[in-house]
Amino acid sequence: METTSQTTGRAVAQEPAAESGQHVPSARRTVDGYLLAPFPWYGLDEAFTGPRWLMQVGTAADGAVEHGSIGHGDEPSVRNEATEDREKFAVVVTVAANPSRRSADGTGLLEATSVSSAAWLAGVGLLTFTWPGQMDHTLRDDWLEQQTETAWALADDLAGSAWSTLSLPVDGVPTPFHYRESEFGWVLAGSTQAGVHVGAYGRGMSAYGLGFAVIKDIGEYA
Repeated sequence: METTSQTTGRAVAQEPAAESGQHVPSARRTVDGYLLAPFPWYGLDEAFTGPRWLMQVGTAADGAVEHGSIGHGDEPSVRNEATEDREKFAVVVTVAANPSRRSADGTGLLEATSVSSAAWLAGVGLLTFTWPGQMDHTLRDDWLEQQTETAWALADDLAGSAWSTLSLPVDGVPTPFHYRESEFGWVLAGSTQAGVHVGAYGRGMSAYGLGFAVIKDIGEYA
């Protein structure tokens, strides 16, 4: 699914939601797009010893890689938030910190990315793996659209009451993050000293004990 972000003003590719609780096959995920990125990728630091897996990269209108996600823990399927046996996962979203600039073909202006961009991508990412209880399958698209609008509004108001501040290590350095919880899970977003913004979302794993670090060799995920 490709959606235009109201926060970033650009079309961004979203991880396709799995139908009927099925995973998107790992075989479809390749490291190629990640290798094209001119910025470092982030994941959980070495304190996390569980499974790690590629998800998907997103590109700007000119085709440049601008963001992507790395999963940690159980690969999530679309879940009812009332389900007791939820998967335990955390997804780290890396977003290039780009200024406002001309598109490669010179036909338009690409909006700057920001911490809000990371917050929006993380918020929408969490929604793609959520299915509200007692909701008919045919109504989920409407629900997802409404919740996406809410995620946009929240990402554009990081100083609002919906967010608190959480300090987590990034490459070993305590770093402030904007953090919020909902019945679906948690979302956080902040910036790094490596020229990228980092967002994350998850459930079943506490965000309070997490740390982030540059992935030394993304090629190892191939």
